[in-house]
Amino acid sequence: MLTITNDHKNFLKDGKPFFYLADTCWSAFTNITDEEWDYYLEKRKMQGFNTLQINILPQWDASATELDWKPFIDDDPMCLNDSYFEHAKEMLLQAKEEGFELALVVMWCNYVPGTWASNMFKKGILPFEFIKPYVKKVHETFSDLDPIYIVSGDTDFPSEQTEKYYIETARELRKLAPKHLFTTHIKGRYSYIPKELEELIDIRFYQSGHNAKDLTMPYSLSEKMQKEYPLAKPLINSEPCYEEMGYSGNQYGRWKQYDVRRAAWVSVLSGASAGVTYGAAGIYSWHKTKKEFGSLLGEGFDRPKTWQEAMSFPGAWDYGFLARIMKERSITPRQDMLDNATTDIRVAKDQKGELLIYVPCNTRVRLNLDQDYEFIAIDLKYKNVADLSVEKKGLLTCISMHPFSEDALYIGKLSSK
Repeated sequence: MLTITNDHKNFLKDGKPFFYLADTCWSAFTNITDEEWDYYLEKRKMQGFNTLQINILPQWDASATELDWKPFIDDDPMCLNDSYFEHAKEMLLQAKEEGFELALVVMWCNYVPGTWASNMFKKGILPFEFIKPYVKKVHETFSDLDPIYIVSGDTDFPSEQTEKYYIETARELRKLAPKHLFTTHIKGRYSYIPKELEELIDIRFYQSGHNAKDLTMPYSLSEKMQKEYPLAKPLINSEPCYEEMGYSGNQYGRWKQYDVRRAAWVSVLSGASAGVTYGAAGIYSWHKTKKEFGSLLGEGFDRPKTWQEAMSFPGAWDYGFLARIMKERSITPRQDMLDNATTDIRVAKDQKGELLIYVPCNTRVRLNLDQDYEFIAIDLKYKNVADLSVEKKGLLTCISMHPFSEDALYIGKLSSK
């Protein structure tokens, strides 16, 4: 089971630092065959992922499937289907054997009244009296696997009724699984968590999301969450833009490898440093050839590529590389050191005194430093490494422009000269 460090910023697993690197596989229980699951687990383990985010109930915008795994008998939510939950547990037991931690969404927003999703599509809203028997089933099925429980999925909290559903869900599950870690997955570009629910969670998730109109969201939301909730808890961007996902709101365009890599680095170096989550269009919905995808559902994403194609998207390797860099680090944002007139360059300092700087495109970086540092630049696309020259100009430290074509990570160590 994961635990939280004494400073409430990071995780431990078996007493050792644990950087939460999750893959988004919302539709695993309904859409993936056993053979496909074998391949998926092997590939993601190889790439460095250590956690899987899965929706317990069917994902409302999953791709169509020929499989017939359903949680309710005859679509009656008061008649839970034992075979569905037994099969889901078998899948998770296999994932645990491969070394994965689990993060399970208890109730996605379309199942709860008053949310942005259930206001669009009212079919499927669950009765309040469903909560207790369902939570009991969730606990009996999954709690011995030590998952993180994600109480809500992609939700907002526009009404007392909505809040009541999620608070009741968290309270009931907390009674049954008091030692487990809890969090809530809120909708994109949103930061509000009801006070009663916030008191029941151990981790804060936010979602910078898939809207291309404000590219500051991965780091500005992190800063906003830290300001609005000063009591320290591990903070994670649990849904940055997904690779090859169409822009939300039916806007033309797709998120590419650079975009998802940038979202991860600026999130982590802005203080959302307990981990980060990767997503690939075609994986979260588990899309197959000639199957339908609900492009008009939710935020109106364009049709995904198949899951086979999505498993080859290069951004997953970038996230694994990030996790390897961050594995033993506890960082503190240090934007106050940056003299460049931009917030897109992100600066942080780790517990050993090393500086980490994310530079999204070529420029000279100017820092206010009272000590001498030596810097290398890592090409985040091809992983080449360059030594950078450093020049002191009064109180400023000026770092030469990196030679690479896209983004770079600078690592600065105190000079030995």
